[in-house]
Amino acid sequence: MYEAGKWQVTEAMKEAFDTHGYIIVRNMLSPEEVAKVKEAVQDPHGIQRFTYSTEDGMNRANRTILWNHPGEDVTGVLARTLRIAGTAEQLMGGDELYHYHSKLIMKDAHTGGAFVWHQDYGYWYNNGCLYPEMCSVFIPMDGADRGNGCLQVIPGSHKLGRVEHLAVGEHYGADLERVEQAKKKLGHLYVEMKAGDVLFFHCNLLHTSDQNHSNRRRWVLIVTFNKRSNDPYMDHHHPRYTPMIKVDDSAVLACKEKSLEGKWFMKYEEDVTSPRTVH
Repeated sequence: MYEAGKWQVTEAMKEAFDTHGYIIVRNMLSPEEVAKVKEAVQDPHGIQRFTYSTEDGMNRANRTILWNHPGEDVTGVLARTLRIAGTAEQLMGGDELYHYHSKLIMKDAHTGGAFVWHQDYGYWYNNGCLYPEMCSVFIPMDGADRGNGCLQVIPGSHKLGRVEHLAVGEHYGADLERVEQAKKKLGHLYVEMKAGDVLFFHCNLLHTSDQNHSNRRRWVLIVTFNKRSNDPYMDHHHPRYTPMIKVDDSAVLACKEKSLEGKWFMKYEEDVTSPRTVH
């Protein structure tokens, strides 16, 4: 449970992250902070101008916005806060992290799509990242539960190493035989969260999500970090090492910047990671 002014990453949290491949921090964002970030991501004159759609192969789709540099607006400030970037850095061993990319996944009511089981590193490996020294921070803008397609994980599956990713129908996901065996051995968890809760997870954690058949949307902001020492050996569609200046947690509510300059938004045809990663 997050407490403003008292937050610190404990050895127990580090051990849990190492054992399970993720930790959940409840109430890490206040209702006021969630409201401010939601207002920004919903602005039709803001990042919504960069939306594209990704099909799930089962007559549903998710809307996606993806950007490579954090920027100075409230989404970029949130990504660089000590509670987000600093916590991720400590969970990943304390080495310097940089912002690899962020995205807003919009799983809308009645139409939001699913995605197959996968590891994020199953894709990022092909971007020239030699090591699975990467993690993502999952920040729901809405309540996420089984009804509207919450994230599902296999706890401890990050210790399997990189699982082969194969064609699964019209998509490319983790070898389903391996996934089923992992579920038998490690179990399978629906990660139900409220807006304001935050999930930190390792890039080799197997995860998936179902379609949204409910009358409630499920929007989530996902911030991904890579280690400076894991700087990709080749240029690709996400940035190589770029220094990241962390900011105090109070900067979220203090932020007044509206400019989106420098965020490097991706276009659908430029997002060449296979398959297009949604959660």
